[in-house]
Amino acid sequence: MAKQITDRVSWVGKIDWELKRFHGDELSTEHGSSYNSYLIKDEKTALIDTVWQPYDKEFVSRLKREIDLKEIDYIIMNHNEVDHSGALPELLREIPGTPIYCTKKGEAIIRGHYHEDWNIITVKTGDTLSLGKTTLTFIEAPMLHWPDTMFTYMDTDQILFSNDVFGQHFASESLYNDCVKECEVMYEAEKYYANIINLYSPMCARKVDELLKMNLPIKLICPSHGIIWKENPMDIVHRYQQWANGYQENQITIAYDTMWQSTRLMAEAIAEGIQKEDPTVTVKLFNVAHDDKNDILTEFFQSKAILVGSPTINNGYSFAVAGILEMARGMKLQNKKAAAFGSYGWGGNAPKMISDHLREAGLELVNDGIKKQWVPDEAALLECIEYGKDFAKQTK
Repeated sequence: MAKQITDRVSWVGKIDWELKRFHGDELSTEHGSSYNSYLIKDEKTALIDTVWQPYDKEFVSRLKREIDLKEIDYIIMNHNEVDHSGALPELLREIPGTPIYCTKKGEAIIRGHYHEDWNIITVKTGDTLSLGKTTLTFIEAPMLHWPDTMFTYMDTDQILFSNDVFGQHFASESLYNDCVKECEVMYEAEKYYANIINLYSPMCARKVDELLKMNLPIKLICPSHGIIWKENPMDIVHRYQQWANGYQENQITIAYDTMWQSTRLMAEAIAEGIQKEDPTVTVKLFNVAHDDKNDILTEFFQSKAILVGSPTINNGYSFAVAGILEMARGMKLQNKKAAAFGSYGWGGNAPKMISDHLREAGLELVNDGIKKQWVPDEAALLECIEYGKDFAKQTK
C-alpha cells in the first residue's frame, strides 16, 4: 500500500523481505531490501523511479489504487538499472507516450535494456521541471554508481531523491531512520558504500562537496533502497564525505582460509601479537571460506591494515582467498596497508602470490609476509606473534 510522506509525496514502492542475495550472487542482503518509488501530486503529477521487474505487475496494480494512471504526467528515472526501471514496460503499456525524464546516458541505458521507442526527454544538472507550486531540479551524479545516475531535488518539500546514493539494502515497514535500529541501518549503509560506491570514491567526493556547496535546504533524503533519512538527514551526507576520502578506523582485519588448521593457527598468533603490541587497535579475524564475503569487504573498508593468509594449494592459493582478493581489487581500496601469510608443505608460493595481488589492489605492502611449513610448533607460533607485533608497529 502507498504511504504518505508529505502532503504532496507518497511512497509507492515495494518492500522485499525475502531478498538475501543481490546483483546475481555478488551482494549479501541479510536484512532484505526495498525498491522505493515516489509519487508527487501537484497541479501536475510525477512518478520518481519504479521497481524491480519481478514485481512490475504488483507495482502497477497497487499504483492504480493510488491514482488513475492517466493522471501521471511525467516519469522521472534517476537511474536505470533494472531494479529501478524494471516496471517501466508494464507501466508504459498502460500509459504509452508518457514522457520519461533522465540523463543522456540514462536514455542509452533505457533503450539498450528495453528496445522500445518511448518518449524520452534528457536533462542535465540545473534543468528544472515545474509541477505547479513545486519545481523539481535535476543534478547529475555520474558513476554513483552507474553513468546515468542523477538526483532530483523538490523545492517545496525540501526532499532530495537520491536513488542508490545514500541508500542501503534494508527492509522495514517503517519508512524512516528514526524508526529503526540506528546501528543496523548505518552498518548496511556503510556496507552498501563499501561494496558498491567505494570504487567511485573520487567522483563521490566531488559530488558530495558540490551538493554541500549548493546549500540546499534538505528535510528528507529519499533513496531508492532502504529507509528514508528523516532525523538529521545530512548525517548520511557527511558520512559519505568521510567514506569517500581514504576512510579508515583503528582496525586491522585478518582474512584467511585454512586446510588443516595450520593457517588458522598462524592467523590467531599474528592477531595475538598485534593486540599485545597495540591494545587500542581492534583486530578482527574472518575465515573467507565460511564468513560472508561482503561483510569481510566492509571490514576491509573500515580497516587501516589488512592481513590475508592461505595455505599453498597446487602451486597457488585458496580459491576463496582468490575470490575475496579479486573483489577487493575491484573496490580500489584507499589508504590501507597490507601483508600476506600462509602455511605450506612444499613450494610455499601462496604468500608471495597474495602479496602480488594485494599490490595490484592498490594496497601498500609493509613487508614480504610470513610463511611456515607444516603445522606450526610452539617456536613457529612465537615467530608469528612477533610478526604480529612488528606489523602493529609498522601500521601505527
